[in-house]
Amino acid sequence: MFPYLALAAILFSVGLFGVLTRRNVIGILMSLELMFNSANINFVAFNRFVATDGLIGQMFAIFIVVVAAAEAVVGLAIVLLIYRNWRGIGTDNIHVMKW
Repeated sequence: MFPYLALAAILFSVGLFGVLTRRNVIGILMSLELMFNSANINFVAFNRFVATDGLIGQMFAIFIVVVAAAEAVVGLAIVLLIYRNWRGIGTDNIHVMKW
């Protein structure tokens, strides 16, 4: 079980580092996907080694995949809107969208 948890921790750390340091919206979305995948690995690993009789971990993982797909669709729509208005996808001009 330890290799799965170590892999998930590494993926989550790389994703968190990417979210905090990227200035490109596409890079931030990709880092969020890494964080979602690390949560999926944790759910499936804990289901396999702790509660071996059910499929609860796999159901949570499928739910996270569906939520991540919806997040990607909304995120890419926002990216297209930002690109159409400012001809770039940096995070510097996003604060203008507040009002």
